[in-house]
Amino acid sequence: MDRQNLTLLTDLYELTMMQGYFKNKDRNETVIFDAFFRNNPCDGGYSICAGLEQVIQYIKELHFGKEDIAYLASLGIFDADFLEYLSNFKFSGDIYAIPEGTVMFPREPMIKVVAPIMEAQLVETAILNIINHQSLIATKAARVCYAARGDGIMEFGLRRAQGPDAGTYGARAAMIGGCIGTSNVLAGQLFDVPVKGTHAHSWIMSFPDEYTAFKTYADMYPKACILLVDTYDTLKSGVPNAIRVFTEMRNAGIPLSFYGIRLDSGDLAYLSKKARKMLDAAGFTDAVISASNDLDEYLIDSLKVQGAAITSWGVGTHLITAKDNPSFGGVYKLAAIRDKNGVFIPKIKLSENSEKVTNPGDKMIYRVYEKESGKIKADLICLVDEIFNEDEDLLLFDPLEPWKKTKLKGGTYTMRPIMEQIFKNGECCYTSPKVMDIRTYCQKELDTLWDETKRLVNPHEVYVDLSKKLYDIKIELLDQMSEK
Repeated sequence: MDRQNLTLLTDLYELTMMQGYFKNKDRNETVIFDAFFRNNPCDGGYSICAGLEQVIQYIKELHFGKEDIAYLASLGIFDADFLEYLSNFKFSGDIYAIPEGTVMFPREPMIKVVAPIMEAQLVETAILNIINHQSLIATKAARVCYAARGDGIMEFGLRRAQGPDAGTYGARAAMIGGCIGTSNVLAGQLFDVPVKGTHAHSWIMSFPDEYTAFKTYADMYPKACILLVDTYDTLKSGVPNAIRVFTEMRNAGIPLSFYGIRLDSGDLAYLSKKARKMLDAAGFTDAVISASNDLDEYLIDSLKVQGAAITSWGVGTHLITAKDNPSFGGVYKLAAIRDKNGVFIPKIKLSENSEKVTNPGDKMIYRVYEKESGKIKADLICLVDEIFNEDEDLLLFDPLEPWKKTKLKGGTYTMRPIMEQIFKNGECCYTSPKVMDIRTYCQKELDTLWDETKRLVNPHEVYVDLSKKLYDIKIELLDQMSEK
């Protein structure tokens, strides 16, 4: 995790292709690659972009050190002149991206790389590795937070994550998606996000009795006193002992600023409602009841429907691993090649599966909003030189089923481009916001979604359409390919 130079974090075929370009093509031939995904994770209605700051760090540090060159030479498949080229390698291209925390949808570019072909090819694997992982966890976190309906979600899955990097950068992504804190202290240090936690069952078990354990903890942390009450018997022992400690604190004049109990097993709906009555009867109506125990968005949603008296949730394994959808599925495809006249020639990838046919050309994305509500109507992928007038009618159509059309009357909608330039001529021209600022922005982004799109099951699809100009180019290329 301490190594910043991730240049060799790549698939071998990226390097063998680079050598092929070096030997057989103009190494300065400029191309466009798009990174995009085909389906939202968890069968959801949207995704959240995350990981861009780490992509920026990767590009900034992109170089082949002496040890890297020596290792590649030892493989016996790379020629000396190519290795000499790599020893002086530096990214010199342009990169555009959807900013972190932005809501995004399938088939639209998350990242666009415009660079000499060898450079654009090399960065594929690392970009996908970083963006796929963090976007997946941020999206999962947003779903979990939505299910909690305003209650706080704490991420605490570090011990179940697939290694230190996944645990730490996953915590970062979870904060972007809406969590209020993480148990991961390293993530707190690296990203300046809140760290939260209580104590384990071992704390209780290490003392002669439960009351003594609670009392000792309360004496040490009176301003953050959340007591784990299910070590022995939740209702007969845990909650009564917690109430005893809270009563002693109140009688001693200790302010009960943030206090309560945590449930980590059993029927959380039943136990929380019983515990709530016990706490209220003792005068502790503002005591927090938090819960954990293999929670995900579906279980939290069910518990809310059952009237569980829980207002704070700790989510671990299912969040940090996105257990029901362990990969994001982003891909990286060639979209255009610049000719000798400086014009980008569109390129397309064909497939028997219509969803895998790529969108060609040098593109950008406009987000279209309903003016009255501020909600997203659609995303429109178009060519970079296209201009639209919000005062004119806008015709949208499904590129897979073009007979499905919607006409937006001029003045009833607004549009904004959602991709920003990140690198220009190899130099970073973008400043990444702090994680908590990205989190705030993400919450505003989620507010632009219709409730029907945010629902956990069978959500409404937000349409990603092509401009007429781009659609015509795509159809022309498809026709050309079918004639060969």
